Amino acid sequence: MKVGNKLTIQIIIALILGIIVGSVLSPMGDQGWVQWIDQYIFNVVGQLFLNMIFMMVVPVVFISIVLGVVNVGDPKMLGGIGIKALAFYLATTAIAITIAMVVANLLNPGEGQSQLLDSEEISEYRETELEGGSTGEAIQQGFDQTVINLIPTNIIEAMGTQNMLQIIAFAIFIGIAMIAAKDKSARLTALFEEANDVVMWIVMAIMKYFAAIGAFGLVATAFVQAGFGAIQQLGMYFVCVLLALFIHLAIVYGSAVQFLAKKSFIWFLKNFAPAMGVAFSTSSSSAVLPISLETAQENLKIRKSVSSFVQPLGATINMDGTAIMQGVATVFIAQLSGIDLTIMQMVTVVIIAVVASIGTAGVPGVGLVMLAMVLTAVGLDPAAIGIIIGIDRLLDMTRTMVNITGDAAIALVINEQQTRREETAKAES
Repeated sequence: MKVGNKLTIQIIIALILGIIVGSVLSPMGDQGWVQWIDQYIFNVVGQLFLNMIFMMVVPVVFISIVLGVVNVGDPKMLGGIGIKALAFYLATTAIAITIAMVVANLLNPGEGQSQLLDSEEISEYRETELEGGSTGEAIQQGFDQTVINLIPTNIIEAMGTQNMLQIIAFAIFIGIAMIAAKDKSARLTALFEEANDVVMWIVMAIMKYFAAIGAFGLVATAFVQAGFGAIQQLGMYFVCVLLALFIHLAIVYGSAVQFLAKKSFIWFLKNFAPAMGVAFSTSSSSAVLPISLETAQENLKIRKSVSSFVQPLGATINMDGTAIMQGVATVFIAQLSGIDLTIMQMVTVVIIAVVASIGTAGVPGVGLVMLAMVLTAVGLDPAAIGIIIGIDRLLDMTRTMVNITGDAAIALVINEQQTRREETAKAES
């Protein structure tokens, strides 16, 4: 079941309608009938769609990575693909946050808005998040613990909590064992291939029958709750994040596709648009992963052995859109506080954001926890995050779209490079 242009158009129309309807109803958000519509129609429709997609994440990731490892065949080649993907992801994340901080320092979104520091949102965030300890726990988790947590002690628990890195690690072990077993694992390989066909059919059925209405519900409820009022109050911050996201998408990913993969970036965007639309509505790299994999394999013709390994890894590690938000938000909050960040503080922000991106779950809102880590590291009050919470869901939609587009772009680059290397080796032989 291929992701076609008709579905793409339906999703785009649903997104536009959701923005329009949500924005129209937002000024009347305190009225009972609007709250009823938002809670029992928009939210229910959106969450049902989101739950259906989340339901398929673990089976799709586990089965896809096992098959990806088996199809590569050579563990050494698998290691090469993994190292190359990791290097690409970390490099683009560092570039992303650097772009964000340059844009923010040029446009100065926080100048003349120090009154925002007295807002009620800061007090509420301090009470609900900082005193609750969730942010503190996230800050205390170091790089060593992240590495240790790569290997699951209980794979059932890892699947139940959707710990993507642990699921990926276990799937790689299974795939390598199946390669080592050779003929003895032939029936198991066939079983995984049949299971892959089944889960992908379910994913595409969900897309075909529920994607448009689900996307409408998710976007509509986001705009009812945030609306353009929050955008107006934090207009320059909003513009800075969107501008940095666009620059990163067009220049960094565009250059990678154009010059490294030697493909048209317009062709890439056109064919990957269905997954981008779902990413915008769900605000979750993990939720959109099944659609992202199917779209990349069917529309971009990325081989499964590459796509099934590189994209799930990217859904956990590649947080370029989130890094951009962190860069802009750090400069914004520093300017609100009347603090000029030093060069070393800016370098610290880049390093922490890149390291923190490893192992972070691809779920809505996780960027705020990562931002708290960054702000604390450079001596800024993490409670200031409360200022931007109002519009974070709207920006989360856009940066999730950038994140999964980056995953597919890197997968395409690695796929094309591997194809050219195989063609060269064949010609020489």
